[in-house]
Amino acid sequence: MGSAFAYYAHQLYLPVPRPMLEFGLYGWTPAYGYTYVHPANRRTFEWVEPVNKVFEKIREDDEWITLRYDEQQYLVRPELFRPIRRPPFGFGDAVEAVAMEPGQPRLRGVVSDIFWDESRDQARYQIVVRKKKVPQVFEADELRAS
Repeated sequence: MGSAFAYYAHQLYLPVPRPMLEFGLYGWTPAYGYTYVHPANRRTFEWVEPVNKVFEKIREDDEWITLRYDEQQYLVRPELFRPIRRPPFGFGDAVEAVAMEPGQPRLRGVVSDIFWDESRDQARYQIVVRKKKVPQVFEADELRAS
């Protein structure tokens, strides 16, 4: 009896798998008009300047999709969303720069911005170290998970 209880108790506490996030681009500018962006998000979405930035699509319903960029979420119409392959790093991932100059301290931080390089068909990253954004933009091969 004890082993059956332990088995079922263990089953109750298994982590619930999260659905695979879909990543993509949302090539909206104010010139498209504001019907693509939910009224509650218009100002903040315009400030994020979404062109060539990688978003996580976290939710979808009949009318809107919810996109995440860093710590912000935005409701937008699905028509302008263009899926891309999953980038090597996502928002909030802990990373370390691999090619630092000799004698420089290690640069460890978290991914705060993901840009899309259309010409190379790949993501580029900006990181935050000790609450300060590093001005350098990194290629994926210039970072490793830490």
